[in-house]
Amino acid sequence: MKEAKAHKGNFLKTYFKERKQVGALAPSSRFLVKKMCDKIDFETAKNIVELGPGTGVFTTELLKRASKDCRIFVIELNEEFYNFLSKKFSDPRIVLLKESADNLDAILASHGAEKADAILSSLPLAVIPDQIRKRIIIKSYDALREGGIYVQYQYSLNAKKLIEKKFGKLKMGFVAINIPPAFVYLGIK
Repeated sequence: MKEAKAHKGNFLKTYFKERKQVGALAPSSRFLVKKMCDKIDFETAKNIVELGPGTGVFTTELLKRASKDCRIFVIELNEEFYNFLSKKFSDPRIVLLKESADNLDAILASHGAEKADAILSSLPLAVIPDQIRKRIIIKSYDALREGGIYVQYQYSLNAKKLIEKKFGKLKMGFVAINIPPAFVYLGIK
């Protein structure tokens, strides 16, 4: 309970300080975490990428489910969240990087990962400048192996067309028990 309050407090403080990097008032609910993580085949995944982990609610679930030889690339641009995550996680499967998601190709290459099996994104696409947002989607698609998945949540449908331009028809879901309620997009390469 104490850790959950620390997460929410840190998240809210960072939200008001960094409105261009943080798109939510609170960490994702366990219902949203489950809905997104259920899309990943953890039995075969060797490289999973998490974009915009915030306080690490998805990261915690990825660690619970991932195999012992799976690498989880956790990419966080916000310095406060990055510092928080570096103290919170010490699991050797995690590759924590303070980087921009539009450098995904270089990030994977520098760690000897040819392709990702899954990319899970919490990035607030609505507040990211258009050119960077487009590069993130293109590089995410290119970073996936054939049959790999891209899972993204958003609070509106405004990014749907952008993601569909690269991934084609998306599978959609909705999680009402989240603040705010969220749409879940699933794209398959």
